[in-house]
Amino acid sequence: MTPEPVDDIPARRGLPFRALAPNAITALALCLGLTGVRFAVDGNWEATLYCIIGAGVLDGMDGRIARLLKAASRFGAELDSLSDNIAFGVAPALIMFLWSLQYAPKFGWIASLALAVCCALRLARFNAQIDADEQPHKSAGFLTGVPAPTGAGLAFVPLYAWLISGDPIFRAWYVVMPWVLFVALLMISSIATYSWSSLRLRRSWRIPALAGIGLLGAALLTMPWVTLLVISIGYLAMLPFSVASYRRVKQRRATQVQ
Repeated sequence: MTPEPVDDIPARRGLPFRALAPNAITALALCLGLTGVRFAVDGNWEATLYCIIGAGVLDGMDGRIARLLKAASRFGAELDSLSDNIAFGVAPALIMFLWSLQYAPKFGWIASLALAVCCALRLARFNAQIDADEQPHKSAGFLTGVPAPTGAGLAFVPLYAWLISGDPIFRAWYVVMPWVLFVALLMISSIATYSWSSLRLRRSWRIPALAGIGLLGAALLTMPWVTLLVISIGYLAMLPFSVASYRRVKQRRATQVQ
């Protein structure tokens, strides 16, 4: 028997508790994003990053938990989008402004706004295309542009480098500003980026992959900023490969149609 969608359950029966769990996680992610801004105001940059990372972890959980509990709803989808915009757009923009861009003689605030606005535009484009019949990237298992949580993580690359080395050059506005603008453009770009469904692993690599994930988790706990910097550089290095992979998929489909 197929369970009733959450939105179709009669009001007289009340709202099942399982419907609250994914939305509660989404709301918690939103709160963590804003709490990161609070720590940034106090100059506690490590706590700031932990909050945004925590929001990213929760963002990756809420949708899966909603599908697992069969508690997906239109309300949850809208709340998730609003949470992403605040936690990975508005909050990182304010954090980068407080950390570096406020010292720019001109256009520091504009660069921060660009990060927030481009994140909002990326999410709006994603929502507008949910019901579209033609989605070439999604149908091939790819994403369009850099996802909002990933964009937030990439925007913090100068901050990772500064926490690791303490070198003031990484905090200089003339280094941070072009980087923030670059990440903002990546989010609204039309390039094909890897999604989980587009990645394939050979069976012979399963054990090494599990070992690598375990070591990565240990590295995140012991050397978080070095590990995040390496992950960010690795993700950027993968972009040309994702574009090339999508081009091959597109060509293969065109050949099959002919």
